[in-house]
Amino acid sequence: MSLEERITNLEIKLSFSEDLMENLNQTIYKQQQQIDYLYRELKSLKEQMSASGSEDMGGGGAGRNLRDDIPPHY
Repeated sequence: MSLEERITNLEIKLSFSEDLMENLNQTIYKQQQQIDYLYRELKSLKEQMSASGSEDMGGGGAGRNLRDDIPPHY
């Protein structure tokens, strides 16, 4: 194999490697966006739970566990 062929093969491999790296970077970026979105949703749900928990303190529903509820098919 000549030097020119080896260089050409290396350039081809480099090109594929760069393409793969770009695709992986895009995937990581999208995953980070999803993580950020899910983090905000979780934070919002926690705030809703604490707000509804403080509203229920006066009623008899405080301390209820959803696992204690009987499913509708029973």
